[in-house]
Order: sequence, then structure tokens, then C-alpha cells
Amino acid sequence: MPRVRKGSARKQQHKRVLRKARGYFGTKSRHFQQAKVALMRAGRYAWRDRRARKRDMRRLWITRITAACRMRGTRYSLVMNGLRYAGITLNRKMLSEIAIHDPASFDLLVEQAKKHAAATPAKG
Repeated sequence: MPRVRKGSARKQQHKRVLRKARGYFGTKSRHFQQAKVALMRAGRYAWRDRRARKRDMRRLWITRITAACRMRGTRYSLVMNGLRYAGITLNRKMLSEIAIHDPASFDLLVEQAKKHAAATPAKG
């Protein structure tokens, strides 16, 4: 069996890696080995931070809903619990958008939540 040399396949692989590393600082954008290491590290950070962004956004929505609830004289936990018992299934993203852009609708939601929170049985 003849010996196979990488030739063009290796050249393509190097070009592919260096193309992805464009814009990196110094040798990380020019030398294949450094670029490969930098891309692996960048990929790990990207993977981690895609998940962290989801957590950050949820925290932001909860903060916005909490502020809107306090402006109406109630607490976040009571509103969320009341909405659950009222059968209103809105996620936190939509609730925060309603609180910002349509305060009148949010007032109605809070009233529904208060009414159903008061009707729930006490724990214990």
C-alpha cells in the first residue's frame, strides 16, 4: 500500500483554523499551533457563557418584576404564587415586558394574583 502524505488536506485544515482565528492578537492569529489552542479556549468560554447569559437574563427579568411588584405594594413571591394558583401561565420574560410596556395590564395581573393568593390554603 502506498504511503499517503497529507499535503493539501493539512493545508486546508490550517487555513480553516487560521480563518477562524482572524482578529486574535499576535501569534494567535498567525501561527497554526497558537491559533488552535486559542480557538479551543475561546470555544470553552463561549460554551460556558451561553449558559451564563441565560442565568443573567432570568435574574434581570426577576429584578424587573420585583420592582414592578413593589411599586404596587406587593412582593414578587406573592405575585408569582398567586398567578400560579390563578392558572395564568406567563413566563418571567413576558411578565417583565408587560410590566415595562403595559403597566395597566400588569396591574390587572397583580390584582388577579392577589385575589388567588388570598384564597390559597395556609401551609402547616
